[in-house]
Parts: sequence; structure tokens; C-alpha cells
Amino acid sequence: MVRLTRRTALQCFVAGAVTPRVLRAGEIAEASDVVGRVNCGYQGWFRTPGDGTNLGWYHYGTHGKFKPGACGIDLWPDVSELGEGQTEATEFRHADGSVARVFSSHHPKTIDLHFKWMADYGIDGVFMQRFSTLIGSRFEASFTDILGWAGEAAGRHGRKLAVMYDLTGLREGQIDRVIDDWKKLQQMPGLIQRDRYMHHGGRPVVSIWGVGFSDDRRYTLAECRRLVHFLKSEAGGRCCVKLGVPFWWRQLKDDAVDDPTLHEIIAMADIVSPWSVGRYRNFEHIDTWVRQQWADDAAWCAERGVVYLPVAFAGFSWHNLMKARGHEAELNYIPRQGGRFLWRQFVTAREVGIRSMYIAMFDEMDEATAIFKCTNNPPVGESPFVTYDSLPSDHYLWLTGQGARLLRGEIEPTMQLPARGEQ
Repeated sequence: MVRLTRRTALQCFVAGAVTPRVLRAGEIAEASDVVGRVNCGYQGWFRTPGDGTNLGWYHYGTHGKFKPGACGIDLWPDVSELGEGQTEATEFRHADGSVARVFSSHHPKTIDLHFKWMADYGIDGVFMQRFSTLIGSRFEASFTDILGWAGEAAGRHGRKLAVMYDLTGLREGQIDRVIDDWKKLQQMPGLIQRDRYMHHGGRPVVSIWGVGFSDDRRYTLAECRRLVHFLKSEAGGRCCVKLGVPFWWRQLKDDAVDDPTLHEIIAMADIVSPWSVGRYRNFEHIDTWVRQQWADDAAWCAERGVVYLPVAFAGFSWHNLMKARGHEAELNYIPRQGGRFLWRQFVTAREVGIRSMYIAMFDEMDEATAIFKCTNNPPVGESPFVTYDSLPSDHYLWLTGQGARLLRGEIEPTMQLPARGEQ
């Protein structure tokens, strides 16, 4: 496979072609659903007792309960556009005493609405999370349903998706779960169609998240290497492999294992995406060492023909989730600052020559990184919530779309937020 580089002439395999051809700069985005694009992570993990999955308040509550004081989310979704049967009542109450409602991810119309929002605001697509520890469990069928609905919605709305396997929680010897699952998904009718599934260099993109982290992970780098080799093989579908790695992967320090094998695995892959969430929290961090980190990361990747895809995030808070686990965590730990925190990451990326971005996340309310529509009128009571600071509920969808325009060169890089309505 000929990889896209910034160091040499840009080349790639065009879908259906048998030989590579040189692409002009203006063509490169047309040949890749990653380069020149802004894609989001998509959890799709929220369940409610009445959604038919028998999974209860999954990812909403804690220990099977979802009520004031027993809560796992720090943002509350805006459900005003959801129809009959798409929301469920909770024990939470708004300030006026009205019942607070939430959605389940396990509903085709809800998934369709989310992909419609992506199209409305210029977000190119999503990496659908596939949690490796849930493969073979009672959760698998629900996540597979959602993946199928997402593929259909992506086709309807002109968006793209790719499967992202999260290895978190796997033990040594369990990597074959992912290999066997991908073999099954390759046979899933219509999933990997070019009009809905993310491709790069003419090949379907599969992402593996959790390679090389220094926390207590029981699977090995050798197993990760074997997984990458399989996905790129004929049996694995000759995929384009994207790796989710630690922020400090290049220096092999802090959140990364001190093992050069990690560099060897990254060089085997096609796309690398270092995890940024929580690694920095203010403008000073972004303007100094984040800027340098991204520039140096991108240079390392360019020398080896690997596409560099940094991660940006709007803010962070997991007060309720940590409280439920018996820990203290500051509410609104990394403030959004009206979108200026996210926008500064976009501008910084553009200034160091980066033109693609992964946004964490589309629908992550647990850690309050979500960019989809959330309400400024959350429930009141024992569990506090972060809001969008009186900004419209679609503010971060809109701002992410503007960030895509910025990276494409349609907006000049300035730290001032673009004006709403600017085209």
C-alpha cells in the first residue's frame, strides 16, 4: 500500500484502480474519508429500561439505579427533537417540577437523527465504538443493531462510519475476540459499502484504540502487533488500520509504555491518533507544549508515511461518575469557555499544518465531552450537571463544522470564534 505523506508527492490507491496515481492537493480529500476530514467518536452506549434491550439504565446510572445522587452523566441531553417512543421518563425533575427525560441509543430513529445532525453541521462521520470486552456478552446484539442502523443512516445522510475496537479491559490471550468479531462484521450485509463506510487509500478503515498505554492493561504489545497484521492481511480484508495511542507515544513516557515496540507497531499501521482528553486543560497548555507536540508528532509520522490524526475535545467533567465510584472529582474540571477551548485546538492544528481531526466525542455525556445537543435546563437536585452556558444546544455541532471549514482553509485561522451564521 502506498501511504499519504507530506514529505513526498502525495499518492494513494483510488478505489477500483490497480495502480497508484499521483494526486493533486485538491484531490486528496476526495480519495480519503480521513485526510482533510473531521470525524467524531461515537459511543452509542446509552440504554433505558424500556428500550427492549433488558440492559437497564446502562451508562446513565450506577449499580442499576438512575436517580438524583445515583448518576453517571454530567451533561443532560436535549431530547426536544425526538419523537414518540424515543425518550423515557426518569426520577429527575427540572426546576419547574417537570419530568426529565432521556433517550436510548438503541433506537433506529435516534441514530438517524444523530447522523442527520452530522450532515446538517458539516461533520464528516464517526468512529463507532465496539467495546471488545462486550463481544460475546448480552450487550453484543444491541451494539450490533446500532452499528447496522448507523450504516443505514450514514448512507441516507451522506456521512461515513468506521468500526473502532476499544481494547480496554481485555486480558492477555483474548485478542482473538476482536479478530473473530471483525470476520463476522465483514459479512454483515451492506456494512462496508463505499457509500457509507470510511475508506482510505481504497481500503476500509478499522480503528484499534488502547495500544501502548502505561496503565494496567493485561493484553500485550505482541498481541496488538498480531491484530494489526491480521487486519492488514487478505483474511482481515486488507484494511487501513488506525491506532488510538497515548498522548506521549513518541517520547514513550507518562501515559505511554516505555517500550520501542510501540513505535514499530505504529509504523506498521496507516493512521495514528493520540488520545488528548484530559491531557491539557487551558490555553497556555495548547499554545506551548501541545502545539510543539502536534508539530513533532506530525513530522515523525510524515517521515514514516503514517497519517497523523490528532484528537480535540470541547471540555471535560466526570463529577457524578466519580462520585458514584467513591471518588471526588471537580465539576466542569476543564471548562468549555463558550467553545473557545475547542476552537483554539482547531486553530493550533491549522497553524502547524494539520488538516484532519478526530473529535472526542459526539455523544459522550459521562465525561461531558459530547458535542451533540445538550440542554441548558438540566434537572436540579442532588446530582449537578454541566451546561452549554446558555449557548444554543447545537453550538458545539456548529462549531465543529466550522472547525472542519477552518482545517480545509475556508476560514482564516484566528483565535476569535467565528460569528454564527457566517458562511
